[in-house]
Amino acid sequence: MAIFPQTQASLQPPSDPALPGKADPAWLPSVRHIGPNWYASVMGTAIVASAGAALPVEVPGLRTACTLVWALSAVLLLAVLTARAGHWIHHRDQARAHLLDPSVAPFYGCLAMALLAVGGATLTVGVDVVGARAALAVDVVLFAAGTVIGLAAAVVVPYLMVVRHRPAPGTASPVWLLPLVAPMVSASQGALLVPRLGAGQGREALLLACYAMFGLSLLAALVVLPVVFSRLVHHGPLPLALTPTLFLVLGPLGQSTTAVNQLADVAPGAVAAPYASAFGAFAVLYGVPVMGFALLWLALAAAMVVRAARNGMGFAMTWWAFTFPVGTCVTGAAGLARHTGLDALTWLAVALYVFLVVAWAAAGTRTVGGVVSGALTAAPVPPRPATARTR
Repeated sequence: MAIFPQTQASLQPPSDPALPGKADPAWLPSVRHIGPNWYASVMGTAIVASAGAALPVEVPGLRTACTLVWALSAVLLLAVLTARAGHWIHHRDQARAHLLDPSVAPFYGCLAMALLAVGGATLTVGVDVVGARAALAVDVVLFAAGTVIGLAAAVVVPYLMVVRHRPAPGTASPVWLLPLVAPMVSASQGALLVPRLGAGQGREALLLACYAMFGLSLLAALVVLPVVFSRLVHHGPLPLALTPTLFLVLGPLGQSTTAVNQLADVAPGAVAAPYASAFGAFAVLYGVPVMGFALLWLALAAAMVVRAARNGMGFAMTWWAFTFPVGTCVTGAAGLARHTGLDALTWLAVALYVFLVVAWAAAGTRTVGGVVSGALTAAPVPPRPATARTR
């Protein structure tokens, strides 16, 4: 869910030379090259915990495993927040350059989604460790911060794209969806807080605010998706390192399905009976067709990734695109299984969760290796200039 560059060697956002007097402190040798894309590792880890807890099947030991993964996601959030704070304090020139780079700025939506994902996982899984009161307090803080940041990113990033970025024709990317999906994550996570408000207008207002964010995000994504597909059709496949970002399209699809199902669960206690039952029907009438399209896109994206792998695609931070978007499809399928009672949807959720865990393990292992070796925190290598084609 900041840049996923087009060359295999360049795995970080483009780096401007450090200004005089802006050298890293001895204890922060690599902070200059830590972009907002690193929040994707937090999102991808947190969704493993929350999606596992949402599965409509009982698996021995799964709850304990999800608790451990939640704890890891919380540690990762603190680590990345600290690194990014150091980035802004010691490398403001680079931070400003990121905001003005059309390939980096959309990843500021990942900050909001990381906060929201960890907050939601704390309330659903971390509660076993920290207790109900502390879990609720953590989620309220992270939900409020994530929602404000997400709504700001949904406005600021498109504004910058129009006024300052001016991306060239044929450069549309699934990455453009990231700041637009953040309010959809708020919509689904807000459902966890609706029943915890006292009955009355406050509860109803939060429910309807979540539906408003659902609509905001969905309609914005519907504007961008045709542009992304048009780019693929008219300009061919994405560069190898960017190919995994095709999985980001699953984000608004799976997250919107999750949102309508979770909001339908809490609607009866927040709005009058006619509307509550309508929200329940809408969850199925909307979720089933959208999940069908999500499976279609999953097949297309997987085929493109297989093609890229055969052509030499190696590891890049883009691999984290295999995690959070797929996790939203897990929670979406689980919600539909809960409302329809269909075993087929239950096993779809299980199959997608298995894929999610494998993808998370692969991305996490390679990321740890890249951090230890310094490859992922080093200055990016400029792409080689194109050479004339020979016969």
